[in-house]
Amino acid sequence: MDYSTNQAETTCAEGMGVLPACAPLANPYVPFQQENSDTYQAPVGLVRGTLYPGLDLPFMGMVNQEEQSRTPMHQLQALHFAISELGMYLDTHPTDQDATDLFNQYVEQFSHAMQQYEQNCGPLTQMSSAMSGTYEWTKGPWPWDIDANKEG
Repeated sequence: MDYSTNQAETTCAEGMGVLPACAPLANPYVPFQQENSDTYQAPVGLVRGTLYPGLDLPFMGMVNQEEQSRTPMHQLQALHFAISELGMYLDTHPTDQDATDLFNQYVEQFSHAMQQYEQNCGPLTQMSSAMSGTYEWTKGPWPWDIDANKEG
């Protein structure tokens, strides 16, 4: 088998669906996050895709400003998003006490909101179903059953 290459094989061919060897490298810019950064409220952060205004760099200036409806499920999603964002931030900034306090507040709010949701609508996970002492997971409505979980 001949492994030698000729000039035609080494030129940059466009539209081939593969990255040619001579493709330029990208130069990404990721801003370094400062301690004690400002934060959005959890529902706004969920829609914007970040809890931190300093990292909110909309693609081509397009800004998503629509908020989700204020249902218990969306509240849980927003709180979970905020907890995840703060957790990642605290991985690199463990001494930021304001972020730690906010993280703990969101964890407490999430725990309370999850309890309320499950009391009113049933378990969200198999684990929470099992923690009640019975296995109610197979009884409806399922968390993703939109029509059955609509609020009046």
